[in-house]
Amino acid sequence: MRYARKISQLLLVTAAVFSCVATAQESAGSYPSRLVTVINPFAPGGAVDRDTRLYIQKLSESFGKPFVMDYKSGAGTTIGTGYVAKAAADGYTLLSVTSTFSVNPAIYTKLNFDTERDIAPVSHMYSRAAVLVVHPSFPARNWQEYVAYVKANPGKVNFGTAGGGSIYHIGGAWLHSEIGAKATFVHYKGAGPIMLDIVAGTIDAFPPTVATALPQVKAGKLRVIANMSAARSPLLPDMRTIAEQGLPGFDFTSWGGILTTGGTPAAIINKLSNELAKIAKSPDVLQIAATDGTLMIGSTPEAFQKLIATEIVRWKKVVQENNIRLEE
Repeated sequence: MRYARKISQLLLVTAAVFSCVATAQESAGSYPSRLVTVINPFAPGGAVDRDTRLYIQKLSESFGKPFVMDYKSGAGTTIGTGYVAKAAADGYTLLSVTSTFSVNPAIYTKLNFDTERDIAPVSHMYSRAAVLVVHPSFPARNWQEYVAYVKANPGKVNFGTAGGGSIYHIGGAWLHSEIGAKATFVHYKGAGPIMLDIVAGTIDAFPPTVATALPQVKAGKLRVIANMSAARSPLLPDMRTIAEQGLPGFDFTSWGGILTTGGTPAAIINKLSNELAKIAKSPDVLQIAATDGTLMIGSTPEAFQKLIATEIVRWKKVVQENNIRLEE
């Protein structure tokens, strides 16, 4: 009798498992059957807005269902991220992110969500090289001279950031700690004001993307010291990376991608990821990307998870070692 009861219980559990699998497969097969919302945790305007609109337009065309963008900005993108973390795990709420996503766990000590548990990677969509630029009056003309100058003049170099605890702040702290030098970080409310001040000579250095820096570089208003990313930029192919010039493994790259709510069925995530990979390789998207030196990727969820995990560990270490605090 006891044996029969165990068999009965086992059959019930097995049936439940197969039912869940079947439901997930059915939902993936029909996904999406209605509108999908893509949360932009940044304010309207700028590259993230442009990129996200491009993806959702392509996804709408591919799936034949509307993908629409909703803005939930503020608190260093944690408001939008928290919204997605608490959404239904069905693939109908997505999140457009940048490298700021991997910084937040190091900066915010009281997040109301778990980055690894509550958010699921879908695809790493692009990377953009960052370059270290200085005002033309700055004494250093190349990376070696910059290192020598900042070491010889502790705290004299004014390095622009988009706020205390921002990706620019942490990236700058990592850079200078790696060369054993000290800079003074000047915090702004965004990259736009920094560019205005460095062109005016109010600050000395800043690490924008190549596309942001290039117009001012061509106009002779800024000087590129080095490529801060792991790979050279097609827009500046002769500019060597910092990794090539004595700091192997150094890679400060701007990236973006798509995430969704943790617990979303893998079949749905993979369906989205496969479509995003096709978008990243489509000729018209590649043509747009080439204009600003963007490297389109369209990775698997697993590859994106590895990138995020690696950066979270790195930024936590940098924040701890440099005693960085979030600017209130």
